[in-house]
Amino acid sequence: MTHDDVALVRGLVEIPSLSRHEGEAVEWLVGRMRERGFRATVDDAGNAVGEIGDGPRHVVLLGHIDTVPGEIPVAIEDDELVGRGAVDAKGPLAAFVAAATERVPGLRVTVVGAVEEESPTSAGARHRATLPSPDWCVIGEPSGWDGITIAYKGRLVLRVALERSARHGAAPGPTCSEEALLVWERIRGAAFALTESKDGFERLDTRLEGMTSGGDGLRERAELRVGFRVPPGLAIATLEDLARAAVAEHVGSRATVERVAAEEPARTSRATPLAGAFAKAITSAGATPRFTQKSGTSDMNILAPAWGCPMVAYGPGDSAYDHTPVERLALADYARSIVVLKDVLRRASAVP
Repeated sequence: MTHDDVALVRGLVEIPSLSRHEGEAVEWLVGRMRERGFRATVDDAGNAVGEIGDGPRHVVLLGHIDTVPGEIPVAIEDDELVGRGAVDAKGPLAAFVAAATERVPGLRVTVVGAVEEESPTSAGARHRATLPSPDWCVIGEPSGWDGITIAYKGRLVLRVALERSARHGAAPGPTCSEEALLVWERIRGAAFALTESKDGFERLDTRLEGMTSGGDGLRERAELRVGFRVPPGLAIATLEDLARAAVAEHVGSRATVERVAAEEPARTSRATPLAGAFAKAITSAGATPRFTQKSGTSDMNILAPAWGCPMVAYGPGDSAYDHTPVERLALADYARSIVVLKDVLRRASAVP
């Protein structure tokens, strides 16, 4: 790892890039890629896109450049880069750029700093999904330098709104907020029954992500935000129908359901040449490769069904720091991931 590689990841983390406000960081990254010899530009979705090398084989390295809210002073402490986005996912994105800087004969590499991954829109990945599929794709997410992620749960978010005529606070019966909680319990019970016998990654997770209530003196309202983490094998449409049916059974305030966000589960094979290249590269770097499955979502959920090519998620960093106030990236792991990625790209050019 060079001094420039450290400056790249630190400089990227130092620029705030809250989801849907990534423009400054995108322009900065495009400039740094141009300095490294990439043909770099901003695409129609606002993604930073850099292409390097020429040849019959094409590999896309796509990591997201946006972050969740929360300002964390950027610093290097005990050989760790501290700052919002250091792990999720500017560290993996910077590792992509650093590794691809070393051209591989016969290989064309496109690095994408995708926007809006942390928003329901996922506009960056959805735009790239409309383009032709590459031969291989790597999604930039923290897996640990010796880890390879091959599956993500899907996600469904619903907004459930209840409304009724205003009542005196001393009137008998449940409040509108209490009715909303009864609806939540009905939804949770129906969802739990779907995967009651399953454990871990195969189980459907259901959470009440938020609740508000209020009124204007004429109408009373309550609103739930219900989130589901959906395992492979369970279709989003099936789950949404079940939730809507549970709400429809409610007797009382008028209840409506609106879909806020949805991403199907994604699972790829560990038997592909891409997964094999990562396993060999990690072994060559002195570790035993780990294949992992994650309960969150990533741009793999969008690109895997759209492209159908060999795909994994990979990147330095401990995902336990994702979205936390102590987000940090071990620079030693960042360096090791660059070594692994360079090896994978060399192996990509050798595949028949």
